[in-house]
Amino acid sequence: MIHVTNKQIENLISAIPDDYTNPHPVILLENAVRNQEGLLSESGALVVNTGIYTGRSPKDKFIVDYGQENIFWGEINQPLEPEIYKELLVRMLDYLENRVAYHVEMCAGAEAKSSIPLRIITEKAWAALFSHNLFIRQNSIESSASHPTNPFTILHCPDFTAPEGTKGLHSKTFVILNFNERTILIGGTAYAGEIKKSVFTVMNYFLPAKHILSMHCSANLGINNDVALFFGLSGTGKTTLSSDPSRQLIGDDEHGWSEAGIFNLEGGCYAKTINLNQEFEPIIWNASQQLFSVLENVILNDKTRKPDFNDTTLTENTRAAYPLDFVDHHVESGIAGHPKNIFFLSADASGILPPISKLDNAQAMYYFLSGYTSKLAGTERDLGKRPQATFSVCFGAPFLPLHPKVYCDLLGEKIRQHKVNVWLLNTGWSGGPYGIGKRIHLPYTRAMINAAISGALEHIPYHTDGFLDLRVPSRCPGVPQDILLPINNWQNKSEYQRHANHLIYQFEQNFDLYRDIMDIEVREAGPQLGK
Repeated sequence: MIHVTNKQIENLISAIPDDYTNPHPVILLENAVRNQEGLLSESGALVVNTGIYTGRSPKDKFIVDYGQENIFWGEINQPLEPEIYKELLVRMLDYLENRVAYHVEMCAGAEAKSSIPLRIITEKAWAALFSHNLFIRQNSIESSASHPTNPFTILHCPDFTAPEGTKGLHSKTFVILNFNERTILIGGTAYAGEIKKSVFTVMNYFLPAKHILSMHCSANLGINNDVALFFGLSGTGKTTLSSDPSRQLIGDDEHGWSEAGIFNLEGGCYAKTINLNQEFEPIIWNASQQLFSVLENVILNDKTRKPDFNDTTLTENTRAAYPLDFVDHHVESGIAGHPKNIFFLSADASGILPPISKLDNAQAMYYFLSGYTSKLAGTERDLGKRPQATFSVCFGAPFLPLHPKVYCDLLGEKIRQHKVNVWLLNTGWSGGPYGIGKRIHLPYTRAMINAAISGALEHIPYHTDGFLDLRVPSRCPGVPQDILLPINNWQNKSEYQRHANHLIYQFEQNFDLYRDIMDIEVREAGPQLGK
């Protein structure tokens, strides 16, 4: 039996030079350029190429299996034997002992009593800079010096791979979470999203036990202290829509909802930059091009060193990682009150979902469990060029180690308790499916959100969508009236009906997974063929 003590990890950390322990971003930037890990853009952002992995590799993610009954084991939460984990840990420790490593101490969770300290040990200076940008600095959290929680240690070695044929793995690449030993091992992939989402999975495991809902959502705050949440998978608009010059950004991707209110799990943003537009997305544009920002897989002009955000040579999943300090209007503490409005974002490639519809409580639970969107190219390995319809429970299935009902029940309880308005927002296509219709104009989507938040949609008539049984506002300030009901935008009405029936069928097939565990009003709240 292989035995690894915490002391061996501590010995590795203590051997890292002081200059490389919580190094200043300047040192990380200098080392990244000196080691040829990346190039500087004209504005001083670090531009890196993550190699063959330009998105997450979900088939290579595992949880060490100690017989935990609360883990929702399956295709997403794949078990790995403790002995395999220990063997890989020993190999990674040996590997790191012979290389330059960087040690960054951060936190996840802005609420002090529920935050978890992090120790990121990485062989890449740019990954250390990414971690410094993305997570919360420990000295920014009240009482962090006397934090009672043991840290999670992340060993990040993109150039280290598992031996060929390692039992339990599907390839030489691996992302392994050990909740008992409080460690994360990442090897064989340089895509920094694996660091970010592994930490999110950790928070999704521990927070619900404290009656805190962990959420895959962005959040912002209005001048009247009204909080809005934006749930959605990658590419649906969480970062773009929450980055509103008229509101303060709380965070762009991951949050907790406690008895006190909303708090950010991170200290930075990880924004998609494909087709980034300075006019429509000025906050992300400015933040992504500052000194110390990290741009993943963005193409630079050889002469001007300006980034070309429209270039998809490496991937459509181009990214910018920057701290919240780079956003002019942000909530410095990362903490706010309870939300007044929640938006479920679905980038519907079928062109059937209305641009905006208001959900009752039962519908809110149904669409939260469904987590429908069209997954956009590049966010995961092996995705093709066309969007793929997907149902990701709670808008975050790849990161949920517990049974979905745990998160769903928590959300339902909090929505009822705080009387939250819930909206379904289509950030995808209108007037036809992908390839025929057009993506809904971003200014229209912003106008619909503003109208919902301001209360402008409270006292107007609503239509009922004849196929999906959704309540759609009859008008909305700043939005052409004819786009609010999707059928009005389709030239071929029979094609609309065919696509609508197919989408309803997909909803029904997906919800069969949860039908037996939900109350009858939730089961009947979704679209139904022949209803």
